[in-house]
Amino acid sequence: MKKNILGILGLFLAIFIFTALKNDSFLNAYNMQNLIKWSSLYAIIGLGVSFVIITGGIDLSIGSVIGLVASLLALMLSKGINPATCMALVLVLSAGIGLLHGLLITKVKLQPFVVTLCGLLFYRGLARYLTDNQSMGFQGHDALDSFFSGKVAITAKFALPAPFFFLVALAVLAAIFLNRTVWGRYLFALGNNENAARYSGINTDHLKILSYVVCSTLTGLAGVLFAFELNSVQPASTGEFYELYAIAAAVLGGCSLRGGEGSILGVIIAAAVIRLLYNSINMLGISTHLEYAIIGAVILAGVTVDELVKRFAARRRAQQQAE
Repeated sequence: MKKNILGILGLFLAIFIFTALKNDSFLNAYNMQNLIKWSSLYAIIGLGVSFVIITGGIDLSIGSVIGLVASLLALMLSKGINPATCMALVLVLSAGIGLLHGLLITKVKLQPFVVTLCGLLFYRGLARYLTDNQSMGFQGHDALDSFFSGKVAITAKFALPAPFFFLVALAVLAAIFLNRTVWGRYLFALGNNENAARYSGINTDHLKILSYVVCSTLTGLAGVLFAFELNSVQPASTGEFYELYAIAAAVLGGCSLRGGEGSILGVIIAAAVIRLLYNSINMLGISTHLEYAIIGAVILAGVTVDELVKRFAARRRAQQQAE
């Protein structure tokens, strides 16, 4: 296991144990189910953006895509459209958004930051326009609600939420793709040195487009999961700032913003840390006004320590080679 994964795991365990010792209610079944559920949801969008970050890119539109997908899903279901058709349409739309981003970045040569920042604004505005900025729910769709946000009993007193199983399936597929296929190795090569990858015969444009399609498709799936979990959609706010949590989970989990590095397990643990911080703040009675400050400080500290450890290890390797 990589050192950065051990570090983030240690941080998770430290926060977990401290909170459990301070509040007896922390370990009850309801709170653990809630923690697993929201950690899984955050991890799914973290996995998506990690593909983009590994290539050296970024996606700032994640929160707005979640809002658009959730809004369109609720709108179409309210119009009586077949649920299977609705699911297919929002996932195809999500993949199409990723394809558009990838083409603008690779063919028009626009910067990922600019493309996805414009997407952040456009998709949020489109969601508000199409729904007339009205909140919507999912009444009358109990089967869908059970599938996407239900629970599977593990014991008489404990059940695992549906998003956890989606995460496990996606994490296994992502890990196999990145670590056991030639395309995964090409993604890392692209992030490490795009010119060298291109000169070695790798179609870097196709890989970039693929990474954005994967990111947006997973974001679309997350939008469906978030929608049914929240049981209502507010076009102006659903998914707001979620891109920051996704990027934070990816970076804290070992993905370098310079590209070429990433770990599926690290991203999942980092997403759990972010959600655990929220939970611990509430459990310990800390003012919610400090939520963002505490989470930001912990993420900054974690990334800083990881960077310092990498530099120290690099210096040691250089010294050993010199000897």
